[in-house]
Amino acid sequence: MMPSALARSLPAQVSDTRHLAGDLAVWLIILAELLAFGILFLSYAFARTFDVALFNVSQSTLDLNSGAINTALLISGSWCVVRAVEAVKHDASTAGARWLLAALACGSGFVLIKLMEFSAKAQAGIDLSTNTFYMFYILLTGFHFFHVLAAMVFLIILLVKTRAGRYGKHNHHALETGAAFWHMVDLLWIVLFPLIYVMR
Repeated sequence: MMPSALARSLPAQVSDTRHLAGDLAVWLIILAELLAFGILFLSYAFARTFDVALFNVSQSTLDLNSGAINTALLISGSWCVVRAVEAVKHDASTAGARWLLAALACGSGFVLIKLMEFSAKAQAGIDLSTNTFYMFYILLTGFHFFHVLAAMVFLIILLVKTRAGRYGKHNHHALETGAAFWHMVDLLWIVLFPLIYVMR
């Protein structure tokens, strides 16, 4: 093949292999959610500058170990989702279903730990009106918590369909969509954990 002919053929070949990993509508939702959380993160940082001492004292009541374990759980869940997608791409639906189940186990662990944390704060009489820090803490972690639940519902649906053999090498678009949403939840926590639990 002449160089000029090769050059003409490359764009078509490249365009055939490029595709959006997941549904465009879900990506728009992800961008909107990232924007909403970004505004909340900036609001938190701005409010902190007005009463650093209060924020530091309130942060010291949070359980860093639980937060770190939850970070490990969500990152592990993301890895499991990636493995599930890769397995299904190779027509290994059974393995893909197992990886999705493992991701759900990680998500369940996160939910359990967060429920224990929320329960402890409620028993201590802490709510949105306690102080500015706890208002942001409850809003941010609570908002994220419901996103984790939504992502788990998404994964449960995908797990059922994967077990039924609905996905394979030429049909894994829905799995990539679910993976994208799960990774967003993971990314948000990676920012939220150091911001709320660690930074002084």
